[in-house]
Amino acid sequence: MTIAHRRELDIYRGRDPREIPAYTTVEAAHYLRVPEQTIRNWCFGRSWSRDGKAVHVRAVVQAADGPRRMLSFVNLVELHVLDSIRRQHQVELNNVRKSVAFLKREFDTQHPLADIQMETNGKDLFVEQLGRLINVSREGQLAMKEVLEQFLRRIERDPRGLAVRLFPFTRNARLREELLAADAPRIVSIEPTIAFGRPVIAGSRIPTVEIAERFKAGDSSELLASEYGRSIAEIEEAIRCELAFDAA
Repeated sequence: MTIAHRRELDIYRGRDPREIPAYTTVEAAHYLRVPEQTIRNWCFGRSWSRDGKAVHVRAVVQAADGPRRMLSFVNLVELHVLDSIRRQHQVELNNVRKSVAFLKREFDTQHPLADIQMETNGKDLFVEQLGRLINVSREGQLAMKEVLEQFLRRIERDPRGLAVRLFPFTRNARLREELLAADAPRIVSIEPTIAFGRPVIAGSRIPTVEIAERFKAGDSSELLASEYGRSIAEIEEAIRCELAFDAA
């Protein structure tokens, strides 16, 4: 096979599919169960007027395509990790920004929250830095680490340590007990090289939106499970992902 032929077969044109702008803020908010305004604040900052002077707060996450306000899979992973602290402790954006800037300097990377280092000393450094900024007790820091650990477990990495698969939360109920449950459903996954990065039933190429559209059209969970060769639990979780449907 010639080099030219290989290039023709490469739909990504040599680019890392994890870095390609593929998601709007609306889609990211839907997939991650995070308010869209929060996504916008974290990725693009925000501006307002105070005493007649313009105030601008910089972004925390470096968006894949700022001018078009499009996000990449790596951005989704970063937002997923940031959500772990925001959800549980309501940490101020400015303090999170300082902690992320600290990790960027420490590890010389533009995406420290999506880096493999977060699973080792990066996680401890992140929480420790946040702890100093918000003056939490040691018990509070341990609680942060516990929540962060559960979110990190929903990220799968390749042998090089790069994030390649994300198992987003698929239920609207975000109680602390559910967030910390080690057996929280991991039935739906997002992978940049499958279904153009849209959520699918894990281990398949079946888009959750396809399942949800057929369910809305009147097909039962049992029928869909039979036709797609998946379990009813998988079908119902795919529907939850798209429609916040709770069959339990």
